Amino acid sequence: MLNRRTLIAAAAAVCVSAGAAAAQEWKAQYPELTFAIIPAENATGVTERFAPLMTYLSKELGTKVTLRIANDYAAVIEGQRAGNIHIASYGPSSFARALMTGAKIDAFAIEVNTDGTKGYHSVLYVKADSPFKSVEDLKGKNLCLVDPNSTSGNNVPRFALNKMGLKPDEFFGKVVYAGSHENAVIAVQQGTCDAAFNWWNDEQESNLKRMERKGMAKYDDFRIIFKSDQIVNSPYAYLSSLPADLKAKIREAFFAIQKNDPAAFDKIYEGKQNPWQPVDNESYISIIELNKFVDELRKKKS
Repeated sequence: MLNRRTLIAAAAAVCVSAGAAAAQEWKAQYPELTFAIIPAENATGVTERFAPLMTYLSKELGTKVTLRIANDYAAVIEGQRAGNIHIASYGPSSFARALMTGAKIDAFAIEVNTDGTKGYHSVLYVKADSPFKSVEDLKGKNLCLVDPNSTSGNNVPRFALNKMGLKPDEFFGKVVYAGSHENAVIAVQQGTCDAAFNWWNDEQESNLKRMERKGMAKYDDFRIIFKSDQIVNSPYAYLSSLPADLKAKIREAFFAIQKNDPAAFDKIYEGKQNPWQPVDNESYISIIELNKFVDELRKKKS
């Protein structure tokens, strides 16, 4: 006999069955998902930091998630544009560049600082015992940037220097790209560069603090002579073309990690970040404008 209760139960069963079928469909289509990360640090450091997240995501999604460490920022952008990278960890400028070059991607999670803010800074490091007190003191000296698509390691510095009326390639003796934030610090440490731009959250967390924890550098051996205004924090993004239920599962896994696998989350940030929060592409419009500004500077130089 049919009644309201049995009809509701039947409808629920149909929904569950349809959902399971859809999940099986995308699992067949995506037996493996590729997760790529821009090279902010050396490959070993990235692997150690993110390997537990890959294990966690594989378990939560029910399909293998493989870590890919890119050689440079452009490789992540091109990989997502080609549809070969399903999920990516970006810096703000590299994410904006991906959008600008036609990548069909959506930001879905943003890094959050321990004080609840969602921003960081670009800083300029010199050796603590150097005579340099300001950017102007570096005339004719060697400057290390990070990567052409780095926010704190290239675009914000170029914007700031332009605001000071300085043309990097004329003002400095040499401007070189180190390839990663760690390499930029090491170049100053070894004397290859007199100063280097880098990312910095606050006194408690920065690339240099991470390097100190790994025994790669001493925080007190360096001094900051410039700090930018706050920059919107880095996003995670997935391909827009992924099935809606898969994207929902990815978001669910990211936002539940602190409850489901806090150790995997803490491995990435060493307890120096709060859980991820939702974000969208609109949050990076100002970074697209920053990229355009730097592109114009580059055109004028050439």
